[in-house]
Amino acid sequence: MAATAAMITFGVKAAPAPHPEADAQALDLAKQAIALRSVAGPGNQTPQVAALFREALVAGGFAPGDITVTPVDDTAYLIARWHGRDPSLKPLVISGHMDVVEARRADWQRDPFTPVVENGYLFGRGATDMKLDDAIAIASLLELRREGYTPRRDIIIEFSGDEETTMKTGAIIADKLSNAELVLNVDGANGVIDEKSGKPAYFTWAGAEKSYADFQMVVTNPGGHSSEPRAVNAIDEMAAALLRIQQHRFTPEINPLTRSYFVNAAKWEQPATAAAMRAFAANPADPHAIATLSADPAMIGKIGTTCVVTMISGGHALNALPQRAEANINCRIFPGHPRDQIMAELKKAAADPAITFTDTTAGSVSTDASPMRPDVVAAIDKAMAAAFPGVPVFAAQDSGASDSMWSRAHHVPSYGISPLFIKSSDSFMHGLNERTPVAAISPAISVMLSVVTDLSR
Repeated sequence: MAATAAMITFGVKAAPAPHPEADAQALDLAKQAIALRSVAGPGNQTPQVAALFREALVAGGFAPGDITVTPVDDTAYLIARWHGRDPSLKPLVISGHMDVVEARRADWQRDPFTPVVENGYLFGRGATDMKLDDAIAIASLLELRREGYTPRRDIIIEFSGDEETTMKTGAIIADKLSNAELVLNVDGANGVIDEKSGKPAYFTWAGAEKSYADFQMVVTNPGGHSSEPRAVNAIDEMAAALLRIQQHRFTPEINPLTRSYFVNAAKWEQPATAAAMRAFAANPADPHAIATLSADPAMIGKIGTTCVVTMISGGHALNALPQRAEANINCRIFPGHPRDQIMAELKKAAADPAITFTDTTAGSVSTDASPMRPDVVAAIDKAMAAAFPGVPVFAAQDSGASDSMWSRAHHVPSYGISPLFIKSSDSFMHGLNERTPVAAISPAISVMLSVVTDLSR
């Protein structure tokens, strides 16, 4: 229980909440959203989440005509606009998503779609990814309206409806908002709490993410009777090529965002890993640093492109030589590389002209990193210094994909900035028994109020 108490107070004396109405509204709205099973497929309740958020925005002063909820297939997306004083300025966009990953009741300790507050945590699917973040963003804007704030530029809050699956609505939204000044994507939890002390350790904001890609490999063969083996076998060919790809290593890379992460986050890692992070930041060609970081599953994806076989199939009968073998190679591509370049490198690594490669990627685009804009960096630093004095703040790069890629594809800078703090051992996004400390809500709203105000003046 002592560890839980430390988590709840973040290891410091709790101060009176300066915005109790927003804090309470964020928790209540998150609980209502978690109770709606916004999972792709039959019974998808994402449109109901959109209706819930729309109702909250209207009740908080948004004009009904400034909010649109648009159905798409079995889901929907929401766009709401708060008009600023100067319509000539490009809008500030706050981005999130309403859908969640599937969760089965039989696998969880609690019903994933029945929100529960217990031992200082909000439990439920979406408690971290990302219905609580959505609720905090909404509550923060409504708090600003209650305080009488009027932004200079328009503020748009938008939520996609299929970020966890096809990402179709995220692409639609980015098309509609391609004239935005910048995007603040509040997806996830960017604050890290120290496992031992329970105090905030550091906060990262993301200015880039690796691109998702799938490449299908296919080899065909005339086949024949299994009693008459041939020198060339489709499955054997595929297996040999996959082993060559397994041994292939993409050239390690670094950019200003990942260098910032390696230099600043090293102090929280084990000595060998920390030394390798610092060495790699100084010289991304350092062989010892590369070897050390490549051996760590949590680090290998941060130093460059990675590709791994995720599915294989082959053969058509137990007593016949295979006429076809297939494999899927899933890649997470370092920013700055188009997919065809990576596919060409894979083909070269496979070293078998009989194998064909096809880009089967769906719902993804390759994008460059967003610039480290001084105004964005200053706004984040200022907000974090006020809410969490002395806590280090630095840039990073996401290894996964988010709706930010659609904005970046339109050359709109996008920054991942979820102000929630959580222990790594408590992070169960996409996993079982997802939870986030309730005490994280109030400082998160303080951060959002500051950042949104500074970037919309």
